[in-house]
Amino acid sequence: MVLVPARILIVMGVSSSGKTVTGKAIARRLHAPFLDGDDFHPPANKDKMRAGTPLTDADRWPWLKSLAAALHAAADHKGVAVGACSALKRAYRDYLQQQAGEPILFVFLDGAHDLIAQRATARVHEYMPASLLASQFAALEEPDGALVVDIRADVATQVEAIRNGLCLPLPVRA
Repeated sequence: MVLVPARILIVMGVSSSGKTVTGKAIARRLHAPFLDGDDFHPPANKDKMRAGTPLTDADRWPWLKSLAAALHAAADHKGVAVGACSALKRAYRDYLQQQAGEPILFVFLDGAHDLIAQRATARVHEYMPASLLASQFAALEEPDGALVVDIRADVATQVEAIRNGLCLPLPVRA
């Protein structure tokens, strides 16, 4: 696998795979801004998911466009930016790159349905009920060319795997 140099890294996967936690951790290691895709959903999308209705492609395009623009702007400002976004389908990942106007490195948080379902039922989320997890797995098209990280590992191990995959000399913190 050949990774394309990128200023934008998106931690992706189904709901409850750990995108936000892992994304924030790698952003801290990179001294980069972190943008959570959840913060870019319009209220109508949040209401729809809160009601237990999966989003359609039409619901997702404006959300993905605004996230891509924000990631691009953050990378322009700081040199690198980290985001968290489900990016379930190849078309979504392609669209994110198109809208950002540059390559994006996707980090796929890979895990078994049973483990992720267990996490989903144990957490409280503002609008994403565990009942939508099946629709997330149904929509998931595992990415080609992404850095794949096993969610069974603890976050520190995941960050090291990402660091090793990036081949970047990240600062060591005491």
